[in-house]
Amino acid sequence: MTASSTFGLSSEARNLHWLLTNLVEEVPGIQSVAVVSSDGLLLLSSDPGRHDAARESLGAKSTGPRGSAADLATIVSGIGSLTIGAAKLIGFGGVKHTMIAMDEGSLFVMSISDGSLLGVHGSADCDMNVVAYHMALFVGRAGHVLTPELRSELRRSLESETTGSGR
Repeated sequence: MTASSTFGLSSEARNLHWLLTNLVEEVPGIQSVAVVSSDGLLLLSSDPGRHDAARESLGAKSTGPRGSAADLATIVSGIGSLTIGAAKLIGFGGVKHTMIAMDEGSLFVMSISDGSLLGVHGSADCDMNVVAYHMALFVGRAGHVLTPELRSELRRSLESETTGSGR
């Protein structure tokens, strides 16, 4: 996240950007992070420009979802939907978090509030317990401020950022 991406935002939106940046910088092994609304729209992501550079360098080993932060948002939304459906079918209550361990990385999805989700892509050597702990801290700090108004502001901010960069 760059300072320019928070210019003109409310203090709540700037705080969420700060929390997300802090999560990425403080936890070893985190590759990318996305906050997704209940309808699957990307609200906030870590360093979106890094994904564009990865897209342009074909042949380079991917450090995250293959196209963009929107791809991570799509994955997080899909996994969130699948696990919520499974929980309803099984009848064990709501889903708190989902962790997927793969050969070369991990994916974590955690509920924030009102159906919003926090998704984290971690490297193979990340400590899953540490990542889950810091995600829970983020959710605890962000959940009560992620109001419909703030979600709209974050969405408008991402749209203007995308339009302004010519993507």
